[in-house]
Amino acid sequence: MSVGKSLPHDAARLHVTGAARYVDDIPTPANTLHLAFGLSTEAHADITAINLDQVRALAGVVAVLSADDFDEMPDCSPSVGDEPLLATGTVHYVGQPVFLVVARSHLIARKAARLADITYAPKPAILTYEEALAADARFEDGPRIYTKGDAATAIAAAPHRIEGAFDIGGQEHFYLEGQAALVFPDDNGDMVVHSSTQHPTEIQHKVAHALHLPMSAVRVETRRMGGGFGGKESQGNALAIACAVAATRLGRPCKMRYDRDDDMIITGKRHEFRIRYTCGFDETGAITGLDFVHMTRCGWAQDLSLPVADRAMLHADNAYHLRNVRIESHRLRTNTQSATAYRGFGGPQGVIGIERVIDHIAHALGTDPAEIRRRNYYADMAPEEAPAPAIQTTPYGQEVEDFILGAMTAQLLDGAHYLERRTAVERWNAEHPTLKKGLGISPVKFGISFTLTHLNQAGALVHIYQDGSIRMNHGGTEMGQGLFQKVAQVAATAFGVDTARVKITATDTAKVPNTSATAASSGSDLNGMAVKAACDTLRSRLESFLSDHFGESTFEWRDERVTFGAHDMAFAEVISLAYQNRISLSATGFYKTPKIEWDRIKGHGRPFLYFAHGIALTEVVIDTLTGENRMLRTDILHDAGTSLNPALDIGQVEGGFVQGAGWLTTEELVWDAHGALKTHAPSTYKIPTASDAPDIFNVALWDAPNRENTIYRSKAVGEPPFMLGISVFLALSNAAAACGPHYPALDAPATPEAILAAIARAKGDGA
Repeated sequence: MSVGKSLPHDAARLHVTGAARYVDDIPTPANTLHLAFGLSTEAHADITAINLDQVRALAGVVAVLSADDFDEMPDCSPSVGDEPLLATGTVHYVGQPVFLVVARSHLIARKAARLADITYAPKPAILTYEEALAADARFEDGPRIYTKGDAATAIAAAPHRIEGAFDIGGQEHFYLEGQAALVFPDDNGDMVVHSSTQHPTEIQHKVAHALHLPMSAVRVETRRMGGGFGGKESQGNALAIACAVAATRLGRPCKMRYDRDDDMIITGKRHEFRIRYTCGFDETGAITGLDFVHMTRCGWAQDLSLPVADRAMLHADNAYHLRNVRIESHRLRTNTQSATAYRGFGGPQGVIGIERVIDHIAHALGTDPAEIRRRNYYADMAPEEAPAPAIQTTPYGQEVEDFILGAMTAQLLDGAHYLERRTAVERWNAEHPTLKKGLGISPVKFGISFTLTHLNQAGALVHIYQDGSIRMNHGGTEMGQGLFQKVAQVAATAFGVDTARVKITATDTAKVPNTSATAASSGSDLNGMAVKAACDTLRSRLESFLSDHFGESTFEWRDERVTFGAHDMAFAEVISLAYQNRISLSATGFYKTPKIEWDRIKGHGRPFLYFAHGIALTEVVIDTLTGENRMLRTDILHDAGTSLNPALDIGQVEGGFVQGAGWLTTEELVWDAHGALKTHAPSTYKIPTASDAPDIFNVALWDAPNRENTIYRSKAVGEPPFMLGISVFLALSNAAAACGPHYPALDAPATPEAILAAIARAKGDGA
């Protein structure tokens, strides 16, 4: 059986040899044109005059388009239609596209885009939480509130109480392949679009809408992306629309890619949050009541901010059974890049909020943070044959039926010798005045499904050719995570053949329509089931044929052979025989996630089919004089259900952890007082590198099948491990706490400057 084997990524050899083809590698005709946007230099202003004569005059420029050249401005928004392709009279952030240059080369287009003479009348720009609240600049009328029990009464009656607030920075996606699109005009005004996108159907829809075409007239193909992380769920719309508009007007292929600086200046980031909390708890550290206020800096347009902020609320409980809780969320409009989807989609911000509370409780009581976590956990679910514990529900009313973190925590802490190491850290800190060590424990319970219910569907198309080779297509996109390899293993398992027989093909809206984005960790769950459904249809069809032909009724498909009764035939022989007898060897498959039901307005229901779990323990050391720090060791135990491919899943866990650690340590986004992003290049924005990973890095998968009927009982593994990086932040907080008696109240990202400020607070020096 191919499923469960640690097979290499299907394009691993192509990646390391440089042979993997991305959008920018696709050969283009000699008459291909290249596009670039001219960008706003103001955060909020009216355009009073725009002179593009010098832009048009540059040799090699073919066309220049501004708002005046459109009767109806195409929209790039994934939600409410508030993102015009080009600014229409007013600009709303530094970096907003104002005009479009079409030229004979990429370099000419970029040079020309910098020659415009634009006059602005500046308007007040909203850049901070305080300014947004004062202006009541929101994307919903008032805050959204979820409640369970009576938090205010429980907090008032609690023996102990803490209050706090902290800021959580955003994050640049920093995919290795930047945003790119290539559009070829086709017959009768049709368009063929190659896009580096996680959501080909959205690109298809937006291009069709911009050109006033039916979706059937636009074909979008995505073979692979060089990373996405949510940044290619909606941010590619503008490039594809711009290329399609220019290709339509000029009748020539058009290509657009952002350089790194432009990419970072134009596109959205992870949402920044400010979280306030008030918590009541008893002498054991058990939470009796909790009140959260989430403030979210959404940027200038709505994009996906509402579901992102919703998911932060949905994960505000993380692994903890909160009986009395109130969660209030403010979705604030600011004159900055429109924040967008990012790995975890708001979940990490919700999770770190409650983990901060647990950390604060442990400090207030002088108790082991691991014990405070265990005391507040949901109860582990008993085996199905044993009596189940009492019903446990989340703050939004979903019953928790599959919690396993109690057992996972015990296994990880025992295997990592936590108690001995905690004692050793305390001894180290007592003996060393300058270098302080810290330990951080971070569990995660992450809900798996799109919270917009209708997105939880997928289709697939599977062909078997007369020589026994298999060609597979589905709606998921490959961005390096190994989705195509996993789904190929599903197809190979269905027919009992080697994965080498299965040809993986580009995602194509002309083959599988109405696809959902490859996001929400749903790629394998949805598309794996859709491919399996198509394969099951074909296998059933073949078995029916063989039964009629040979008179047998039981079949075994394995090791490239089909065995039935006294017959034993090679798979390819069976397929050839079926073809000769005019049996259809092509089938579609479809899957929709069961059981989910969610009312986001009421904040109640079952938005998730199941939860994925994980836990990490990280040890760090900080220099109290400079704030410099290092990860020394990390131990992770992660729940992937019955893994489809353990090697790929472990890789996802490792990568997710490091990316999560980067979000909370080195990756700092800085805007100046005028709203200009100053950290827009690798020289100023620091992602973690291989040397930043801990020297001791132990990752293992929890060996237990998913209780829900997912694809071969596996669990999603794209987003949940990201939150294990929170253990690094908690370890840094623990190290800072060793410097004095007060709670250090560390902010994120925990840069050296933030760590020094936290140390000062721990000592009681203000700061």
